[in-house]
Amino acid sequence: MTSKQVSILGSTGSIGESTLDVIRNSSEFEVFAVSAHRNTKLLLEQCKEFNPSFAVLVDDSCVNDFSQQLINANCDTELRIGPAALEEIASAEAVDVVMAAIVGAAGLSASLAAVMSGKRLLLANKEALVMSGDLFMQTASQSGAEVIPIDSEHNAVFQCLPISSRGVVNSQLDNVSKVVLTASGGPFLNAPLADFVGFTPDQACKHPKWKMGRKISVDSATMMNKGLEFIEARQLFRLAIHQIEVLIHPESIVHSLVYYRDGSVLAQMANPDMQVPIAHGLAYPGRIDTKAKMLDLAKIAELSFRQPDLNRFPCLRLGIEAATTGGTAPTALNAANEIAVAAFLNEKIKFSEISLIIEEVMSKIPCEEAASLAIIQDIDERARCLSKDMILKEFQQS
Repeated sequence: MTSKQVSILGSTGSIGESTLDVIRNSSEFEVFAVSAHRNTKLLLEQCKEFNPSFAVLVDDSCVNDFSQQLINANCDTELRIGPAALEEIASAEAVDVVMAAIVGAAGLSASLAAVMSGKRLLLANKEALVMSGDLFMQTASQSGAEVIPIDSEHNAVFQCLPISSRGVVNSQLDNVSKVVLTASGGPFLNAPLADFVGFTPDQACKHPKWKMGRKISVDSATMMNKGLEFIEARQLFRLAIHQIEVLIHPESIVHSLVYYRDGSVLAQMANPDMQVPIAHGLAYPGRIDTKAKMLDLAKIAELSFRQPDLNRFPCLRLGIEAATTGGTAPTALNAANEIAVAAFLNEKIKFSEISLIIEEVMSKIPCEEAASLAIIQDIDERARCLSKDMILKEFQQS
């Protein structure tokens, strides 16, 4: 049996490394290409182990050293440079599966290139779909691409919905009453509200259940992660706003639930390990082994759920509002969030100011129909510029 060829966009991040862990233990897949922004040390190790056809380095300041390192390591891997090279490895004819694991708007163009080429896209980059919404899904439909969500929550919904053999939600969706996305609540779930102003980046990045990159960890702490997932769920599964709910579930065992009109509720459960949704996406509609620890419900003993407090987590409220507004509102939301989170991680603003910046940007950037990539990119750039200007003039810490 010929192995399926996989391109991993963002192979040095946590999702990329988990993807390689799954592939490492399966003979069904081979790594066609890997990519990094500038983490040449880890990228070199991946090239030495998996010997991909291509490696992409987005930051060209590291090129000369890395090129020599590949030669010294006797790697056959060909080095490609810059963002355009990401689109090349996402759309290459030899590629069967593309893992989109680049965080933020930087992953949009390559993800779109993959769906335009009719690939199976394993979508871990929620921001790409949040930004481009209808355009993204329409492109996938026209090309025949499979879009399989890798976020644990959306992958859980995917597993509980009636899905066609090509990975497309079928007409039985009419029987679905609602979808519930679960959220751990992050590290500050039970912290006093008065403490939010003083939380540090290191505190925000100490997630109680998941091992993630710093940006995503902060999004979990603010619950913007769930706001973005709310928007993504609407696009992926063609749901109305009233059909999507969020529940706090600190144990992170039930990853999502689907309610049917007859009263049935299907839930997908697993220990919090990204190898589970990654393996599902790679092997769908089959299954493959992973090293994820099997779930022991008797040992866990208790699963708890509660409604989210939108006063405690205003970023979740903003995400729901952007989903309700539609158009380019999610694009502005995502752009402002990326800039605000980066500023917080660089200790330029307070944790509690992240939502204030996002809300003000959304109020000042007019919403319009997201009819083209050019419009989406324009709104994205305007929202980023406004966010940076606000941080500099209104929120910059002394």
